[in-house]
Amino acid sequence: MIKIDCRFVENEYNAKPEHNNLNQIWTRNIMQLDIDRLVAYFGGVNALAEALKQHDPENAATTAAIYKWRTRGSLPLAQLQKLTALAEAQGRPLDLNAFLQKNESLERTEMTQTNRVIIFDTTMRDGEQSPGASMTKEEKIRIARQLEKMGVDVIEAGFAAASPGDFESVNAIAKIITKSTVCSLARAVENDVRKAGEAVSPAPKKRIHTFIATSPIHMEHKLKMKPQQVIDAAVKAVKIAKEYTDDVEFSAEDAVRSDLDFLAKIFTAVIEAGATTINIPDTVGYSIPSVWYERISNIIKSVPNGDKVVWSTHCHNDLGMAVANSLAAVQAGVRQVECTINGLGERAGNASLEEIVMALKVRHDLFGLETGIDTTQIVPVSKLVSTITGYPIQPNKAVVGANAFAHESGIHQDGVLKHPETYEIMTAESVGWSTNRLTLGKLSGRNAFKTKLADLGIELESEEALNAAFARFKELADKKREIFDEDLHALVSDEMGSLNAESYKFISQKISTETGEEPRANIVFSIRGEEKHATATGSGPVDAIFKAIESVAQSGATLQIYSVNAVTQGTESQGETSVRLQRGDRVVNGQGADTDVLVATAKAYLSALSKLEFGQAKPKAQGSGMI
Repeated sequence: MIKIDCRFVENEYNAKPEHNNLNQIWTRNIMQLDIDRLVAYFGGVNALAEALKQHDPENAATTAAIYKWRTRGSLPLAQLQKLTALAEAQGRPLDLNAFLQKNESLERTEMTQTNRVIIFDTTMRDGEQSPGASMTKEEKIRIARQLEKMGVDVIEAGFAAASPGDFESVNAIAKIITKSTVCSLARAVENDVRKAGEAVSPAPKKRIHTFIATSPIHMEHKLKMKPQQVIDAAVKAVKIAKEYTDDVEFSAEDAVRSDLDFLAKIFTAVIEAGATTINIPDTVGYSIPSVWYERISNIIKSVPNGDKVVWSTHCHNDLGMAVANSLAAVQAGVRQVECTINGLGERAGNASLEEIVMALKVRHDLFGLETGIDTTQIVPVSKLVSTITGYPIQPNKAVVGANAFAHESGIHQDGVLKHPETYEIMTAESVGWSTNRLTLGKLSGRNAFKTKLADLGIELESEEALNAAFARFKELADKKREIFDEDLHALVSDEMGSLNAESYKFISQKISTETGEEPRANIVFSIRGEEKHATATGSGPVDAIFKAIESVAQSGATLQIYSVNAVTQGTESQGETSVRLQRGDRVVNGQGADTDVLVATAKAYLSALSKLEFGQAKPKAQGSGMI
């Protein structure tokens, strides 16, 4: 990185109009320039050295000098001027904003409403409302640790009043997270708010997020309350929340269909009561960017005490515009965006955290705003959430999809090989695609394994759990030469599910299949410790496995989804299977992982049955939908 005093830069360049771009970007005393990306912009070390030699043969930097820039993370200011001149000579003026980032210490200590967008992650609350995406306390803790590592500002850990299990999960996260703010959702009723306050009380930084519906259709048909009663309930909830924390957020559920004057009235009232963040959600994913921009702008202008709070938005993706609407809201003055990893959420999901963050970063020239996110952690967190919830990432998903940086077209491939930025607006490395390399092997010991798990945010609560996971790791290492971070996440997720005493546990199986013959599955598993043997035939080996298990379980469930994904690259990869079962109004997802995908298939089905038979159904807030 290059560190430059802005006053020196101004003295050097003020008299030179061609360097106005430099003057505009040095907005702080100390700035950092990403040397690796800057060199890559010119095609790499050798290409840059050749271009400089052609442009200015007598004063060109050598290949060795450029390598030193990269090694030191800095380069002389005079050379930066030459790079700018070279880019202009090549007909593509150099926008240094694209390569500029603040010093990390400055990035994390100052959060102003004018230049910083607060990232509010609700994966463990709204994301968990996806059908079958229920998470255990241990799984939520793993995700929370990774979100904190990534630099998320606010972690909405759950809805504490929904169930004792939810309260316990929020409370456990509040006890271990120290850098991010831990938040609990609460309806605008006293019991909910007090439960939320108690749950987040151990957190060094805590928030209560209370909400109530404000649209005429919701007030009349769901709440059965008059507008003034809704305002009174909201104000009371905020005042109760202030007994527990100064950080209180208020959301107007279904704001997209609410009366503008009524929104201004209720927002003014809750701000006077002490709310510090006001969230404007598009609960049903109804809006479009231009309309949402106008609506947000008008709301902010119409609230007389609106300058006292941080304005926020929370957009659903029913029309595929959650990210676009969120960015439109940012342009309208919002400085907090509520989003989820992989866009997880009920119905069509929420705005994707990874897409919001990278849009703000890549188009810094347009937004001029910062986030505190370490973008190299995006892909690891994305894969973790996918593994835990059983929701695979579609290959063409922006930023985190397997094809996000793949090129099939010959023209595209040629361009990328010659210069990556011909078709790539960001690098795969910048979002974490190169951070999952091998760190453990078959000779690694128990302590090294435990330390690596801690680095991944995984802390096993008992020696039994650690020993079981380590034994599984040794088995995997014998089958698979390279062990990646994703392998460990999948392994731990699979092993933790089997430690529950009240569960279906896989023991062994034998599958017989031959062309022209009906496949047969012989499976041994246990239910609450009692060993069961089952045999069945089917149209294929997977069908035979499911029928064999059901011949004993007799669950009455319907298979909705069955999917198989490779955890990592290569034929030795673990197969990660997901099974979604439905019985009545209960929907559950089960996951299994193994280098033998048929074993993983049986594990996934048994995992789903465990949740269906022994898991608890969670009530939805206010009976039908949330923000």
